[in-house]
Amino acid sequence: MLLIPAIDLKDGHCVRLKQGDMSDATVFSEDPEAMARHWLDQGARRLHLVDLNGAVAGKPKNEAVIKKIVAAVGEDVPIQLGGGLRDLDTIERYLDDGVSYVIIGTAAVKNPGFLHDACVAFPGHIIVALDAKQGKVATDGWSKMTGHDVVDLARKFEDYGVEAVLYTDIGRDGMLNGVNIEATVKLAQALRIPVIASGGITDLADIDRLCAVEEEGIMGAITGRAIYEGTLDFRAAQARADELNGDAPD
Repeated sequence: MLLIPAIDLKDGHCVRLKQGDMSDATVFSEDPEAMARHWLDQGARRLHLVDLNGAVAGKPKNEAVIKKIVAAVGEDVPIQLGGGLRDLDTIERYLDDGVSYVIIGTAAVKNPGFLHDACVAFPGHIIVALDAKQGKVATDGWSKMTGHDVVDLARKFEDYGVEAVLYTDIGRDGMLNGVNIEATVKLAQALRIPVIASGGITDLADIDRLCAVEEEGIMGAITGRAIYEGTLDFRAAQARADELNGDAPD
């Protein structure tokens, strides 16, 4: 089980939001590049970057900071990036800069043809993010609920050739009240491609619960607020996951 630290970028700073609310942001670092190095030092094997301003604007807004992070650590660990990726030129630019995977969320739901084109143009580099509440997909930074069933949509996108599905239970993200294991497993069981879990990780007990269902197709989990507020020690958590499922590096 890969544990993936989240670095959410707002106005050039590393922040965490509660329930996706841009007005409820806690700044954890004014030096995201140093934060990226910190998580590497703590044993991270992949980083998750989000351009929060970009997600709202529909175009990159923290590109300069992202480039710095990629230049600093991109050769050491894969970086996945989401937020404001709405056209193929932007995706190509980030991949050329050294980002390993780009995450398409709202744009995939609203314009599936764009996701399909991205999968064709950049095979192996596209992750689709599906945010859901009670099995239904939400878009636009969670502000709009759709009638789409998350499993049906994920299967459709799997056929397009996405590399993985990043699944966030938006009732729990940033609230530190545990992962929705049941919903995550249900999605993973319906797919051939791996699922990355997100939303609600609080402590080592959540890591144990996720590792117990890893074989269902859950390759990793993103953790944010818990590692910034200290309810989860990242190094200990990754070591625990490796110990439970035998993924420890040689």
